[in-house]
Amino acid sequence: MEKYIPYEKLSKKEKRKRDALRRSTWGPLNPVTRKSENSRAYNRRKAQSWKNDSNSVPFVFALEGHIPIYRHVCTAPKGPLV
Repeated sequence: MEKYIPYEKLSKKEKRKRDALRRSTWGPLNPVTRKSENSRAYNRRKAQSWKNDSNSVPFVFALEGHIPIYRHVCTAPKGPLV
């Protein structure tokens, strides 16, 4: 049976051996501290998200006389505008 020696009195080499045995990985847990986003702060990515949304189709609605004209904003007109 080995004699008990307090950690403080161990040699440097022996302390390193014991420390290496105690160390382990965090596994799937990430120890980095995170904080939540400020919900009231302006977020450029969120403000521009409508451009990436496939459900929203921007269009221009104009009345010329009494005839409604629909024109898609993202594409260039193919002919002269009415």
